[in-house]
Amino acid sequence: MTAAEATAAGTRPVLKRSLGYWDLIVYGLAYIAPCAPLSTLGFVWQSSNGLIVLAYILGGICMYFTAKSYAVMTEAIPSAGSVYGFARHALGRFAGFMAGWMILLDYLLIPAFVYVLIAVAFGELVPGVGRATWILLLSGFTLLVNWFGVTVTTRANFVAVALQAVLLLIFLGYCVASLHHGFGTGGLTLAPVYTASAFSAAKIFSATSICIMSFLGFDAISTLSEEVEGNDRRVVGRAIIAVLVISAAFFVLVTFVLGNLLPGISIKDPAAATYELAAAAVGVWASIAIAWSYAIIVGLSNALPMQVGVARVLFAMGRDRQLPHALARVHPKYGTPYVGMLASAAISTAVALAMRNLMDELATIVNFGALSGFLLLHVSVLAKFGIGQRSRAWFTHWLVPILGIGVVLAVFTGMSALAAKVGLSWLAAGLVYGLVLRTQRRDELNTPL
Repeated sequence: MTAAEATAAGTRPVLKRSLGYWDLIVYGLAYIAPCAPLSTLGFVWQSSNGLIVLAYILGGICMYFTAKSYAVMTEAIPSAGSVYGFARHALGRFAGFMAGWMILLDYLLIPAFVYVLIAVAFGELVPGVGRATWILLLSGFTLLVNWFGVTVTTRANFVAVALQAVLLLIFLGYCVASLHHGFGTGGLTLAPVYTASAFSAAKIFSATSICIMSFLGFDAISTLSEEVEGNDRRVVGRAIIAVLVISAAFFVLVTFVLGNLLPGISIKDPAAATYELAAAAVGVWASIAIAWSYAIIVGLSNALPMQVGVARVLFAMGRDRQLPHALARVHPKYGTPYVGMLASAAISTAVALAMRNLMDELATIVNFGALSGFLLLHVSVLAKFGIGQRSRAWFTHWLVPILGIGVVLAVFTGMSALAAKVGLSWLAAGLVYGLVLRTQRRDELNTPL
């Protein structure tokens, strides 16, 4: 039954199955974006005392445990609701709702972060136009492309990922040349990896709580579980691990080069650190080129998969009546959760407009939601397989989730005060709303796998 037929017949709404393994890889890489470390370069550099590579290595390790748990759960529970679906079936209805509620803080706000990021890039190019205008234009473009289905989005993603990788490698080539001409450390050294005088555990965890945002995207692949062709449930898990490994290797390479170039360069605005670095070490033309690349390539593509992911979570929670049921409506022609897309676009745009001058705080708030979802993901693996089934797969079902929980809790200690306040307020609102659902018996739906 097609999405349109299911909706017309009044049965459980379904999404169109049209994606293969490489579609998932491209989606994940587009969500993360090869250029991701450039967006928070200044903030991570300052927070880590210059040990930017170490922060990204720790972030990659933290995310490995999470990616492994995602792979395990997507094979067992292929749900468009991602963490919401996993926790609902492993921990119970209320825990499932809370997992979905917390991951929404990530999925709803990360497009807002990208809108602000690209508004900053356009601000470097067209100073006379305010950030609010660029935010509205980008939000409208994203909604328009995603409206026509995930297949159209995937094609746009492929072009964007290829262009970003090529342009970034060219930029790194110029940066290496600048190093050999005496800029920064004067060569490729281990200074951004570790120096005893700069190391501080508290600062590294603080920096990691920011740079984790660069990795967010592999987890969103799980939201496409109901749109994958064939019956092999392992495809999504393999794609999640592959995307994380590719991204982590690329991020370490990028920050290794730029981390050696940053010493001695005065950064006035952390939000524009990449542009200031490029202008000082390579030339003003490089700064302008990067700004245009960000504005056109990243800006017009990176938000596409982000809106796709959050719309699927809203769809799944609406289908289970954990949120308004209208969010589960599927477009009769394109097979997309169009009401969820409209709702997510409106919320993300409003947040971006409100926090257009607080990009660093917005990043940590996004990470609070992501880490909360990851925490419940690991607990779900431990509860379902380790404790529930008394599994003897010690590494996958015991060690990975336990270590994952420990790393997530450690990174939580690096959150800013504002992120903690917003995150805990969101958590409190979710607890109240979840209790309302229980009193209305709306949490008793038994969603089939």
